[in-house]
Amino acid sequence: MSYLETKGRIFDIQRYSIHDGTGIRTICFLKGCVLRCKWCCNPESQEYAIQEMMVRGKEKIVGQDVTVAEVMETVERDRPYYDRSGGGLTLSGGESLCQPEFARDLLRAAKDSGINTAMESMGCAKWEVIEQILPYLDHYLMDIKHMNGAKHKEFTGKSNELMLENARRIAESGQTKLSIRVPVIPTFNDTPEEIKAIAVFADKLPGVDDIYLLPYHRLGQDKYEGLGRTYLLPDILPPEPEQMQMLKKVVETNTKLRCQIGG
Repeated sequence: MSYLETKGRIFDIQRYSIHDGTGIRTICFLKGCVLRCKWCCNPESQEYAIQEMMVRGKEKIVGQDVTVAEVMETVERDRPYYDRSGGGLTLSGGESLCQPEFARDLLRAAKDSGINTAMESMGCAKWEVIEQILPYLDHYLMDIKHMNGAKHKEFTGKSNELMLENARRIAESGQTKLSIRVPVIPTFNDTPEEIKAIAVFADKLPGVDDIYLLPYHRLGQDKYEGLGRTYLLPDILPPEPEQMQMLKKVVETNTKLRCQIGG
């Protein structure tokens, strides 16, 4: 079977994005995640199962099974924008590594077509899974949420040892550009000490030279009601711009990393 026939389950394809990688990108959102982050803005991504969700009073089916070739038909439409902007295909989710063969073959198809590839991921998978994807990946956008394993588990459902070890191994492999991204969540990781600890860790990873601080937002909160679920951080407000600038300065004062808010 050709790798173009590999099947996977997605819940959205977003074109003309200027986030999650360089240039103008097409983002393919894969179903399924091993974490249960309390602030998750895509709760419909967490379950691999195809679901029903109420959106503006109407029932919506979330999730569809597609082949690599079918996704690439959409990706290929915007090749002129990629060529002019340095953009390409980004895999997101959920956690793309929950569908390793589909993720690998999607990235391979893009690379074989001369299209830049990126993946937004927590790195929460066995090394053997990540290793088979790296040859087809230009840019690994890796979330590191906290350095304290117990607090990480309290807010996400899993400890962080595997992810931190994978970050080291990805960096040491030298096979892809690795950037670190930190969702800044009040009550979880928004203190100078917590951000500094993540930045210092990232600064020691070979080849890593940038870090993104992503301020918490509440844009996905209505989705929980649509899924019949309870949003677990109802009283948390987004950090103020002044606080984000302060945290950016903490990173720049204590590391050599380029720090960007958002992205």
